[in-house]
Amino acid sequence: MKKVLDTVDQRTNLVGENRLELLLFRINSTQLFAINVFKVKEVVKLPRLSAMPGSNPNVAGVANIRGHSIPVINLRGAIGFSQMPITEDSNLIITEYNRSIQGFLVGKVEHIVNMTWGDIMPPPKTAGSHNYLTAITRLEEQGQSQLVSIIDVEKVLAEIINYDIRLSDGVLDETLAPEMPGRKILIVDDSSTARRQVRETLGQLGIEIIEASDGLQALNLLKSWSDQGKDVTQELLMMITDAEMPEMDGYKLTAEVRADPRMAALYITLNTSLSGSFNHAMVEKVGCDQFISKFQPDLLVGVVQTRLRQILG
Repeated sequence: MKKVLDTVDQRTNLVGENRLELLLFRINSTQLFAINVFKVKEVVKLPRLSAMPGSNPNVAGVANIRGHSIPVINLRGAIGFSQMPITEDSNLIITEYNRSIQGFLVGKVEHIVNMTWGDIMPPPKTAGSHNYLTAITRLEEQGQSQLVSIIDVEKVLAEIINYDIRLSDGVLDETLAPEMPGRKILIVDDSSTARRQVRETLGQLGIEIIEASDGLQALNLLKSWSDQGKDVTQELLMMITDAEMPEMDGYKLTAEVRADPRMAALYITLNTSLSGSFNHAMVEKVGCDQFISKFQPDLLVGVVQTRLRQILG
């Protein structure tokens, strides 16, 4: 445990190199689960929890961590299993997603593994649309192979927080509203929940959404259009991409688009749950036009309106 705690903050420099590191943990005795280290603030032994009357059934309580009250989610219950009992092996993984901090109650925390996004695969289509995984991978250690399930934390949080897609008064520029219906935006995100949030937010403005679940799928789509002689910048108002995705992350996707003269001018917005100044530096490095953190409907519409103003002059 101590080694994990000591190294979590030192392992974020792989983002942007199409690499990631996963924090492995257990919520039952048979399966390995994981989340990206970049979203982990720290790992601690589970402290005493205070009850939250009236909260979601999967909120186990509130933990006081150095003077801050942090909601604790029973992760096993939140992804469809029975609630995990609290034992001496219980740990708390404190994370930051979408500008919020929360803890996940888990069992044993194993270790950190270094992988490429090419090693990360989407869950099988036969798993259905209601599973709580964004991806899976296979870990080879000591001559043994084990499946690792990467949890769709955004889906877990959306079911507990219930994000609101309504726009604040005054956000929508009424002079631009007639220009939005029929415009197309490519959304690239491995989380079906994140894609749905964007689709429902922009769909209410009449914008047509095209979806891709990873960077490679999006790049292949854009290349196929270019091969057919289509002007990608005419087909799409913009592309909105997540940072972390199986097979190819959003940074690599952006770099590949910028390197192809047929689509280099495509307007690209990075929309990610990763927080901090790091993303702003990566946006500048790979050539994104905008960066917004999830999930903020007002900012999302603001980016669309900014792009429309550029086009309309």
